[in-house]
This record gives sequence, structure tokens and C-alpha cells, in this order.
Amino acid sequence: MILMQINQLVKRFGADIILDNIKLEIQTDDRVAIVGRNGAGKSTLLKIMAGEMSYDEGDIHRAKEVSLGYLSQHTGLESTETIYNEMLTVFDSLIKEEQALRQMEYKMGEPNLINDPPKYQQLLNQYDQRQIDFKQNGGYQYQSDIRSVLHGMNFYEKDFDTSIHTLSGGQKTRLALAKLLLQKPDVLILDEPTNHLDIETLTWLENFLNNYPGAIVIVSHDRYFLDKTVNTVYELSRHHSKKYHGNYSYYLDQKAKDFEQELKQFDKQQSEIKKLEDFVQKNLARASTTKRAQSRRKQLEKMDKMTSPKGDEKSASFSFDINRRSGNDVLKVDDVQFSYPDEIAPVFEHLSFHVNRGDRIALVGPNGVGKTTLLKIIVGKLQATAGEIIYGAKLDIGYYDQEQTALNPQKSVLNELWDDYPMMNEKDIRTILGNFLFSGDDVLKPVHALSGGEKARLSLSKLMMEKANVLILDEPTNHLDLDSKEILEAALLDYPGTIIFVSHDRYFINEIATTIVEQSKHGSTVYLGDYDYYVEKKREMEEIDALSNNVTSEVMTKEKTNFEEDKQKKQQERKRLRRIEEIELLISDHERQIEENDQLLCEPAIFQDHEKSLTLTEENNTLTALIEQLMIEWETLHQE
Repeated sequence: MILMQINQLVKRFGADIILDNIKLEIQTDDRVAIVGRNGAGKSTLLKIMAGEMSYDEGDIHRAKEVSLGYLSQHTGLESTETIYNEMLTVFDSLIKEEQALRQMEYKMGEPNLINDPPKYQQLLNQYDQRQIDFKQNGGYQYQSDIRSVLHGMNFYEKDFDTSIHTLSGGQKTRLALAKLLLQKPDVLILDEPTNHLDIETLTWLENFLNNYPGAIVIVSHDRYFLDKTVNTVYELSRHHSKKYHGNYSYYLDQKAKDFEQELKQFDKQQSEIKKLEDFVQKNLARASTTKRAQSRRKQLEKMDKMTSPKGDEKSASFSFDINRRSGNDVLKVDDVQFSYPDEIAPVFEHLSFHVNRGDRIALVGPNGVGKTTLLKIIVGKLQATAGEIIYGAKLDIGYYDQEQTALNPQKSVLNELWDDYPMMNEKDIRTILGNFLFSGDDVLKPVHALSGGEKARLSLSKLMMEKANVLILDEPTNHLDLDSKEILEAALLDYPGTIIFVSHDRYFINEIATTIVEQSKHGSTVYLGDYDYYVEKKREMEEIDALSNNVTSEVMTKEKTNFEEDKQKKQQERKRLRRIEEIELLISDHERQIEENDQLLCEPAIFQDHEKSLTLTEENNTLTALIEQLMIEWETLHQE
């Protein structure tokens, strides 16, 4: 079923065309990624799809019954409610229905209704139907859904009563996403949903979206996330859209193949055109061949000439180099701890790992364990409260700050770089900035007017100029579009120095890292490999732990079973011995009674009384039979 269809959509800002002749289709269960450079119009298209922005030409068709949910790039949930109560507002209709069902249950217990069978049956039928509808609409699981989604977004029971207005911007963004996921619209439109999410939360979100019952449209710069979640890619380039079936990696491969094929077809046609033009030029003036030349000319005029295929738009171009080589031992983090002065609990403690020249170390771990803090300690911006960092020889450390605090917002782009290198020619500074996509009057912009992506590129240009042999990078791919990320990856892969970095971009980690250091509040674990190796190793360790727990559980169960069996055997043994004693006592009593009866039978008074003698004789016979049965049981118990 087609949920939304866009045909020949055009959007202008003033005289500038942003989107032109856009065609897009969303069907049930589609997982669509919209990709393109920064400024290509991705967020604009999402806003138009969500009905939050107008468009100039074209058509958008969406059925009235199709619900739509939209998360913008900078959305934060604003509310005076607590976290849990705000999530409950998603289910207002279910809560009201639940209250109505409770009222019906109370009414069914009223005596006057019970005494009126027709009315009671009518109410009972209504109650049954409404209860079925309530269950089908999730009435018995909405509270479980709330807890599940909040846990996935790193909010737990201890946080549920926290007022939303007291939270940070990143937390509010995660709550806005959580609330939207609970609403479960038919079409879920997400603009950079991976911002402010750590790797654990990203993994949870991927699993959630893969099982989502509706269609999803995503703009994201997280290539690993796109590979895991989407099955269709629309590329926005030069104001137009092009559709690719498959995930992000398939899109890249297919795009390269398409360009190669188009280039071959173009070259083939150009060669054919040149042959026809040469033939016309040589043969048009000859009487014997003029008709054939005229035919070729008509063929040329009718030909549908291809335009030269356009490759990728202009990309940044840069590389990192070093002034000198560092020693083999770069640095050693030895049992480092950090605490803020006004807090009792440390941010982290017992962190230890060793960095050698040429290592590419990725620090990973959930938000809040102090990864950025550790980087600031390494570069000397903060002081460890315990432990030490031992630095090697000949180190030149370059630091990329994700918050761009080293940039002066009042300077122009040109002066931000030139003031650090005043002996260079302006032409050379402009050339460097041009490699980072600052051209013409762009270099005269004040830093405070730059976008996040432009500030990131400017910071990278300054880092490149330092020629440090150790790069400390804090979220270097934040704000970069997909193309710029790939350029940065290529530059870092060719870099001859050492890299220590923090990133939530798993694709980037996989490409760059040779070692993963998993950081927690109480220590660190080193994995010698890339991100995929780290994930696989973690999975293996969890399976081993689970197996070990199962074995331990089985051993304990077996021991418990053996103990119970042994206990039962001992109980049975004691019972058997007690029964043997009881039998021996009974046999002795019965034999004594027989002996007494025999003595009575010898007395004349009893012997001459027929009835008494008969009674005693019958009693002796009964006792003898009982003794025989007891003897059989006694022998059996002795054999056991």
C-alpha cells in the first residue's frame, strides 16, 4: 500500500532553487534513507513531507487515515510533567477506556442490575466487546511499552519521576524520540535521530526500528546505522532526487557503477557523433556522396544527445602530516581516576591502557563514563585526581574539540587560520581553506555565522596545519556530511602518526580503529581489533558467561538434586529400619498372645465351653496368619 507519494516537487528560497522535480514514494514497511551533502535540502524535504513547510510546485498525496510522526533535527521535549507522566499522555484514550471498563465492572456488581437479566446481559456483551478492543489496542501492555522504550533511551525507574524541564538538551531530545516511538505513526519521519545517542542506545534503536510496524523515513549521517536499518536510498544532488534499492553500502556501490556505465555510454555516443560529423564534413561537398552525408546529418539532428555525466559534487581535500616522528612509547594511562571537587563519586576510576606509535585507539562506552574528560586530561586541560599519565618522547599533540571552543566567534574564517600562521601568504591560506570548501567570500564570514559542519571543517583545517604526531579527536565526525566523513577517514588512514579518539560513529570506528578501549566508571577493557571484532568478542564473552552461569546452575541443580535424593534415601532407610523394629515387636506381641490363648485352652473351664474355645482358636488362627504376613514383609525389608 502506498502511504505517501511525491511528484515533481519544487521548493525555492527566494530566487534559489533548493529542490527541483523531486519524486518519492513511501510504501508500507519501507525503510527509506534520504542522503546528500549538507545544504542539499534533506531537512527541507522532511519538513515538507511532515506538513511543516510549504512547497512551490508539485503534488503530495497522503491518505487521510495515514498517521504521520516527525522528529526534527533540533527537537527537545518541553514539558513541566515528569518523564513517566509525559509518556502516559500518548495513551490518553486507552487510559480513559480503562477507566470506563472499571466503571462497567462496578456497575455489573450492582444488585438492581443483577436482578434484571436482560439489562445485565446487554451490559456484559458491551463489556466483552470493549475489553477485546482494549486488548487489541494495547491496553494491557502500554505501561510495559513505556518502560521498554524509556529503558532503551537510557531512562530507568529512578528517573521516571524527574521533571522534564530540569533535563539537559540531549536528554530532552532522547525523550522527544521516545514519545514519538510510543505513538507508532504509520509513517515515522526522523531527522538525525542518532544525535545524542551512545552506541548502546543506537543498537537498541536499530533493533526497534527493524521491528517497527510502519514505514520509516530517515536522514542520518551515521552510515553504520543506515546500513542496519534502511532498504531504500534517495540521493538529493544538484536539487534532484535519484532512487536506489538497498542499504547505504549498496547505494555507494550502485552509484559508482551507474556513473561508470553512464560515462561509457556518453563516450560511446561522443565517438559515434564524431564519426558522423567527420563523414558529413568530408562527403557533403562530393556529388557522389552528398546524399549519404545529408542522411548522416539528419541522423545527427534527430539524435537524443546525452549530457556529460556529472560525478560527485566538489569535495573537501586534505591530509594530515607530521613534523617529526614520536618515540615508540607514546603514552601510558596508569590507574587514572577523576572526580569533580563537589562530587563524592568519581566520574571514572582505575583506567589503564598503553599507547604505542601508530596505534589508532577508539574510546567507547556509554554516555557519562567520562570519555571526553579523559581526552581533556591527556591534553592537559584537566588534572587527574589519582593515577598518572606517562608521556613518551618527542610528542606533538593536536586536539580536536567537539565543542569547537578553540574557535574565536568574532574572527573571520580567513583570520581564524591566518592569525595562527601570520608568516604565510594570504593566497596560501585561501588555498588551504578552499581545500576545506571555503571559497570566495566564504572566507570572510564571521565564525559565529558558520554552521556546525562549517565549524568542524575549519577546526580540521587548523588541526591539519599543526602537523602533530599524536591526534586526540573528540567526536570528529559530528556535523560532517557523509562525503566529508569519507574524506576525513581517508586522511586519517594515510596519517603516519598516532590517533586516540572518541566517536559514536561505528562505521568511522570500524574504518579507523586498530584497538578498542571500552571505558566504564570502574575501569577499562582493551580489545585488539576494529569495532566489528569488539562487538563479536563482547558477544562471545556474554555467551561464555551465560554458558558458565548455565553450567553453574546445572551443577547447583545437580548437587541440589543429589542432596535431595540422598536425603530421601536416608529418610527411606530410617523408615525401613523403624518398620523392621515395628514388625518384630508386633510378631513378638502376636506370639505372646497365641501362647496366652493356648494356656487358656488347656484350662478345663475354657476347654469344656465350646463357644469360648472356638473364639480363642479363631483368634489364634488370625494371629498366626498376621505373623506370616509380617514375616514376609520383614524378609523383604531385610533384602532391601
